[in-house]
Amino acid sequence: MKVIIKNFRSYKNEVQIPFDNFTALIGKNDVGKSTVLEALEIFFNNSLVKIEQSDACVFNEDKKVVIGCVFAELPDQVVLDTDSPTSFKGEYLLNSQGELEIRKEYDCNLKTPKEVVYSYSSHPSIDGANDLIKLKNADLKKRARELGIDLTGVDQRSNPQLRSVIRNGFQDLQIEDGLISLNDDNAKAVWGSISKKLPQYALFQADRPSKDDDSEVQDPMKYAINEAIKSVENELASIKETVRNQVISVAHRTLDKLKEMDADLANELEPHFKAEPNWSGLFKLSLTSDNQIPINKRGSGVRRLILLNFFRAEVERRQSEAGATSVIYAIEEPETAQHPNNQKMLVEALTQLSNTDNCQVITTTHVPGLAGLLNVDNLRYIEAQPDRSRRVRHSEPDVYKRIAEQLGVLPDSRVKVFICVEGPHDVRFLNHISRMLNRQNPIFPEIESDPRIAIFHLGGSTLKDWVSSNYLGGLGIPEIHIYDRDEGAIPKYQAQYEEVNRRKNGSKAFITEGREMENYLHHDAIRQEYKFEISFSLTDDVPEFVAKTMHESSSEKPWNELTEEKQKKKISKAKSRLNNEVAAIMTYEQLCHMDSNRNVESWLLAVKVHLELQESQILAAATKNKDDTVQ
Repeated sequence: MKVIIKNFRSYKNEVQIPFDNFTALIGKNDVGKSTVLEALEIFFNNSLVKIEQSDACVFNEDKKVVIGCVFAELPDQVVLDTDSPTSFKGEYLLNSQGELEIRKEYDCNLKTPKEVVYSYSSHPSIDGANDLIKLKNADLKKRARELGIDLTGVDQRSNPQLRSVIRNGFQDLQIEDGLISLNDDNAKAVWGSISKKLPQYALFQADRPSKDDDSEVQDPMKYAINEAIKSVENELASIKETVRNQVISVAHRTLDKLKEMDADLANELEPHFKAEPNWSGLFKLSLTSDNQIPINKRGSGVRRLILLNFFRAEVERRQSEAGATSVIYAIEEPETAQHPNNQKMLVEALTQLSNTDNCQVITTTHVPGLAGLLNVDNLRYIEAQPDRSRRVRHSEPDVYKRIAEQLGVLPDSRVKVFICVEGPHDVRFLNHISRMLNRQNPIFPEIESDPRIAIFHLGGSTLKDWVSSNYLGGLGIPEIHIYDRDEGAIPKYQAQYEEVNRRKNGSKAFITEGREMENYLHHDAIRQEYKFEISFSLTDDVPEFVAKTMHESSSEKPWNELTEEKQKKKISKAKSRLNNEVAAIMTYEQLCHMDSNRNVESWLLAVKVHLELQESQILAAATKNKDDTVQ
């Protein structure tokens, strides 16, 4: 997904921000991180945060605000305005990249801005075919007759078939990129159908909204109700239609009787529903303490702790439920009012949640340690420009240096050695394996609990830049780098391995003996977790093998027919499970069997050497100071 923002608050010029499964927005205070999340809330819900007249950028004379979203993963078939299936592509509702791009415009000249919805797409521009999406069934048949199009064999009840046969009557549709209004006539019904296909968006703000009369939003039970209602949307629509039909029938019978007494009055009246039913308003649920104090009246730390476990519960539910609705979770500053251990637990929960199907997670953060738990490819750095506009950096050569300078990279002054790996899954593998080795022999440091050790990942696509620029060099702390061998005769990061080992500050680099860290996991441990047999060599792609096996055990669709994006998500999910659940149950004997040359142990012993060296230097300095004092 991608968000488009123009002329909204601090975003003077149009910006487009791509989102991964897990995305973190980073930047200085008041630079516009929360603005992005609130723009999405307005786009999807316009409820928790509503568009206001003052939301137009003060540095522009134009008061038209644009908020849009681009969706890449789309269903092959949809029903838009009749019961007949069609497709976004067949209706020319996709942009030139084959994506569904919806833009909403708000006129902030008005006291209460109204939304106007457009599809930005590659669409026919020729007269006679450029407005078909707006035409109702009777108008489509009329248009076909006017153009002399033969409707023999066409189901004239089907709007998609009528539109298709009309378009086929033109030799050149003159396709052009532009905005297609979805606000009037039949197009409004089309937008109503499209909107039901969009993801749910749940925004959890850092604290209470700024207005005293706004409801408290930290109670996740409110969101749980909305998600449950959306899961039975079809059933509720059927109930609504049944009630509507029965009530209208009663109204018409009443009017028929009224005509017998006063025909003129009866002709003035028409049954009309004033509003759609508010299903969420029917249910009230809250968590209360033994003293009957609701959570929205508790301290911010308590509320956020409950929120943390809401996300953890959602991970388990979404992993166990097939066909769960598509959801985007947006959470501001998850570290707020939480102990560092809880911060890490929340990031783990959000990471696992982002790896489930049909789910994305967006966060904002100021904390270096928290940002360090995320893959650098998933970071978006927002900065103010001299002209007061905003720039969002992503995948640029120096963006990670800017992030490092902005947030810092040293999470604790007690840190004596850095462990640098490629990705977040490597971090989890080493945390679990070092814990197991420490219990076997205390000589091995336990990475996660030792404050003298900081482990973070450089991101596969930016590792070369981190090494060549030596961003950490100015801190004077030795680094232990561990890279995957990957495939091929020469390791992927051979040059970086050699460069680190040439440094004169005690830093050292290693390359895995197998393809990657998952190749050190024993097949018995994998079988214990997954309940199927597996065998592999040092060069096999274990996560892909596991993901493929899991997919084929639960789906009739061949693995090769999945989109590359779907395959990547399933592989990422497998990597997460392998490096968490499987690594956590590995035994020392199993590791020795898979790692006969004791590679993993050598990495941790290198860390131990630096820790002992630092301790001896500190002790020597303390002894010298004591002697100087005595003298």
